[in-house]
Amino acid sequence: MKITYIHHSAFCVETEGVALVFDYFKGDSVPSCIYHGEIPKLPADMPIYVFSSHSHRDHFDPKVLEWKRQYPNIHYIFAKEIKKKLGNSLLRRIGVEESVKDSITYVKPGGRYEVGGITVEALLSTDEGVAFLATVSGKVIYHAGDLNWWRWEGEPEEFNECQEKTYKGQIDLLSGRKVSLAFVVLDPRQEGDKFLGIDYFLGHVDAEYIIPMHLWKQYGLVEEYRSLPRNLKYQQKILTMDREGQVLELMV
Repeated sequence: MKITYIHHSAFCVETEGVALVFDYFKGDSVPSCIYHGEIPKLPADMPIYVFSSHSHRDHFDPKVLEWKRQYPNIHYIFAKEIKKKLGNSLLRRIGVEESVKDSITYVKPGGRYEVGGITVEALLSTDEGVAFLATVSGKVIYHAGDLNWWRWEGEPEEFNECQEKTYKGQIDLLSGRKVSLAFVVLDPRQEGDKFLGIDYFLGHVDAEYIIPMHLWKQYGLVEEYRSLPRNLKYQQKILTMDREGQVLELMV
């Protein structure tokens, strides 16, 4: 399994002759945090699956639909809420042919879909859209999107309690399953609560490898987290990716 870190929550995973691209967006979409990563060059005939968990500008860019011109064997797996963003006028504006819409599968929380040669399951996000569980030749890849235990100072306690309940309920659905690779949110903006989501994931999901993401370039957080005494037993499975374009190769 070859993993390329693009930027933020965007990754390309190549395995078993296919490529899965998660939550790509153009790196200047968030002016306060500029990125420069791009997808790696892939064989033109490779089956490619492009996942977009929701429509936030740091997770989705409609221009991924233009990739169809270069990669004819491409499939798009979008959260259903993205459909509202993709009216015919937008498709025309970015120069995408109407036929590209036939390559899009819209998914809803709780759904299970067969797309090309892979199986896709969608979980309910605690923010917008979905999280993904993709099964490729027996390998299971989890991408959280914005599914996280969000707790924010200043928010009503009812909001924070709902976040906790929803997050735990969705992650518990993975209990008892073997996950080959998991991309999990670790967001520094949560300050003292930033480890809540990844802590719960580690304690309840059997994942062979975990890559923290959504770091807003604060990559040192990963080593800080790995070095906590409670995480010494997990150090080998928590992986650091801290350079755009960085590649890891794993045996899973």
